Order: sequence, then C-alpha cells, then structure tokens
Amino acid sequence: MKAVIYCRVSTDKGEQETSLERQREELELLAEKHGFEVVKVIMEQASGYEVDRDGVFDLLSTLKEQRIDALLIQDETRLGRGHARIALLHCIQKEGVKIYTITHNGEMQLSEADSMVLNILSIVEEYQRKIHNLKIKRGMKRAIEQGYRPEQNLKHIGENAGRERIDLPVEEIVRLRHNGLTFAEIAATLRGFGYDVSKATVHRRYREYVDSHSSSM
Repeated sequence: MKAVIYCRVSTDKGEQETSLERQREELELLAEKHGFEVVKVIMEQASGYEVDRDGVFDLLSTLKEQRIDALLIQDETRLGRGHARIALLHCIQKEGVKIYTITHNGEMQLSEADSMVLNILSIVEEYQRKIHNLKIKRGMKRAIEQGYRPEQNLKHIGENAGRERIDLPVEEIVRLRHNGLTFAEIAATLRGFGYDVSKATVHRRYREYVDSHSSSM
C-alpha cells in the first residue's frame, strides 16, 4: 500500500517550519501504524484558500501518474479551505485515493454536507460528459447531412506517417466552419473519420487558409 504525505502551513514565518516538520513526523508515524509505504512527502507554505499551489499540483500529478492508495494529512483543512477544499477532495476522490488524517487517527470520514456536495459534483460532471459526447455525435451527423464524405479522404490516411504536419482536408474544414460548426465540433468530426487532430490544429489550418486567400486578393 503506497501513500503520499502532504503537509501545509499558511504562512512563511520561521516558526511555521517547525510546524511543517512536526506534521511530517506525525504523518510518518501514522503511515507506519497503518502499514503504508511513503513514496513521497510534499511540504509547502501557502494559503489554504488558493488552489494555485505548487504542492497541490505536485500532489495531483503524483496521484494520477502513480498507483497511490492513500493520502496522509494532518486534518482536512491542510488540503485547503472553502471552495478549494471541496475541489481538491473531488479530485482526490476521482483518483480512488483514500484520505487518512491524524485527527481521525485513520481514514477520514466526510461530513454529511461534504458527501452531498461531492455527490452533486460527480453527477454534474457525468452529465457534462454525456452532453459533450452528444454534441460530438450531432456534429458528425450534421456534417454528413451537409455533404461531408469521409470515404474521399480515408484513402490518404497513413501516407504521411512520421511527418509533423498532419494532412487534413482543409476545404472540408472551411466548408464545415461556414456551415456553423465550431472548431471543436469539426475536430471531433474529423477524429471520427480517422484523423488524429485537435481543435487547435483545426483552428490553425482554418486561419492559414483564410489568411492565404486574403493575401492573394
């Protein structure tokens, strides 16, 4: 069972360094008590109301990139306060990581209010995913109805493997844009037909086309 220790104090005063060290020592004892292997210790001095913290981003990337089972903190306010705390709890919950605190002397138990808020966030996020996927499907369907013919372009896929510049049907991008599709919808449509392309690339190719035709006039 692998764990990450996260310690935070709110100011950069000298006496707070002692508090950080005390948190780390107590959390190492907590890890030992529950049989966790501590793979990383993150310590920072920053306000709990801010999400833009180096330690927080380090923590989230570690939870996502490694198989971490538990996060050890002194108490839930060390993660953050106010909306920042809820946002971070949601991110950690999504990674399937359990939180252990010194305050609970074990796994942290969420309050009924926090559990309700986190459940609502999960439901909203799921519906956002569904709406996004439905928009992509509708965009693809609309593109085909408006004359897009993927079979005319699929034969070219793979011919430019290894090149940095992706071969795209620029005229189709322009036509779909003029038909009211967003760059995200156009990119999703092209991906559905085998083109590995991002919204940014679609936008860039469209601007290149518009600029080149403007300069030739």
